[in-house]
This record gives sequence, structure tokens and C-alpha cells, in this order.
Amino acid sequence: MTTGSTLERGRSKADAATNEPAFGWLARSGIAARGIVYGVVGILAFEVAIGVGGKTASQRGALESIAGEPLGKVLLIIVAVGLAGYAIWRLGTALVGSGNPDERKPSRRIAAFAGAVIYAGLCYTAIMILIGARSSGASGSPKHATAGVLGWPGGPEIVAIAGGVLAGVAIAQAYIGVSRTFVKDSDTSRMSGPVKRGFTALGVFGYLARAVVFALIAYGVIRAAVDYAPHSAIGLDGALAKLAHSPYGPALLGVVAAGLAGFALFSLVEARYRKI
Repeated sequence: MTTGSTLERGRSKADAATNEPAFGWLARSGIAARGIVYGVVGILAFEVAIGVGGKTASQRGALESIAGEPLGKVLLIIVAVGLAGYAIWRLGTALVGSGNPDERKPSRRIAAFAGAVIYAGLCYTAIMILIGARSSGASGSPKHATAGVLGWPGGPEIVAIAGGVLAGVAIAQAYIGVSRTFVKDSDTSRMSGPVKRGFTALGVFGYLARAVVFALIAYGVIRAAVDYAPHSAIGLDGALAKLAHSPYGPALLGVVAAGLAGFALFSLVEARYRKI
């Protein structure tokens, strides 16, 4: 048996695995869990925008908010399982692709691997909250991480590159939203006309809101590198807080918060119609 035929058989088995119903369940539950997290972040940010909330939240803050609600631990367990499913789905997609031909492109596989890492981290965070582990506080903050990297040889350059990558992500999110390329990843033929229009509108709004957030985070990271100032680095909650304190801040924060909530609704619909 040749090496080529062995690799082909291995690829066929991997492709078959990604087409298993269980793999599809992991993917759909993960997309729904992503929607729940974004929904909580959006709601908390909107409450700040209209003056009835305390502060904006990161993804960890959203998970902690879920845990604090009645039956929150049960819901958080469900979300953690979903996040694990999302991470496994994205890792599988990164390694072997999926039934969706577009997912086999190198750029999509890289993005899938990044998503697997990010959502595995969120799943870990949810588990730590569930077992009562204390927050790592400042040691896990973007400021602390940036301060550590800035102290390395070539640290400012590394931080600047990271900021550039985040800026690229912001541009990519904006492009996806404006071009509506996300539509082809879902089986819109099964949608009614109103559902398809609503799904598309929520996707555009949500991806543009995410682009704004990533752009603000990228700006903070790049500024930290240029000024050698770790305190300039911010995460999701810091980006939303920066919007709140800018000119016309409450209005801008309200729009972005609504966009993030819209992305949450988009994710819940996508969980049903996504091409796996």
C-alpha cells in the first residue's frame, strides 16, 4: 500500500467523522452557546449605555453573570458543554475540513483553529467558575499579559504584531458583514423569506459590531507597543468601556451593544441552518 493511498484512506475516515450526526450536534450546540455568551455581553453593555447597569463585561464576566442567575449553574453547565462542542467542531474543521467546501480553504482552517483555541479557553473559564475557582484577576488581564511581553527581547515588536493581527481581524469582520459572505455558510434554502432577511440583517449588524470591538482592542494593543504602556491594552470589556466614555459614548455603546445582541440572535438562527 502506498503512502498516498494510506493518506487518502485516513482523509476519507476523517471526512466521514465530520459528517457524523454527533459532530453536527457539537457544532450546533457550540454556535448556540456562542450566541448566549454574546447575548449576555450585549445586554450588560446596553444596560450601561442607558444608565441602569454597573459595568461592561468580558466573556468571563458574561459567564459569571450567567452563574449568578437563578438556576445559573445549570445553564452554565449547558453553556460549557456547548463551548466545548464549538471548540471540538472548529478543531475538527481546522484539521480535516468539513462537508462545506469553503471550510477547506487554508484561511478558513487557520480561522477555525484560532476559534478552537479561544472557545476552549472560554470552556475552561466556565468550568473554573463552576468549581468555584477564584478569578486570576490582574494576572489574567490584557494589561498584565502585555506588560509581560513588553519585557521580552523584541517585546514591543511582538505586541505591535499582535495588534496588527487584531486589526486584520477587525477588517475581516467588517468585510464579512458588508459583503454578506456569511450567508453562504448557512442553508438559506430552508429559510422562509422573512427569516432569511432577518438572518442577513442580524449578521451584517453583528459582524460590524464585532469589527468595532476588535478595532478598539487592536488600537489599545498597538498603542501599548508604541508608548511602552501596558495599561493601554484592553480586552472586550475595556473596549466597550472606552466607547462609553467617548464623545456620544452612551449612544455609540448602545448601537454596538445592540449589534452584539443581534449577533447573538444571528448565532441562534445559524445554529439551526449552518452547513456542517
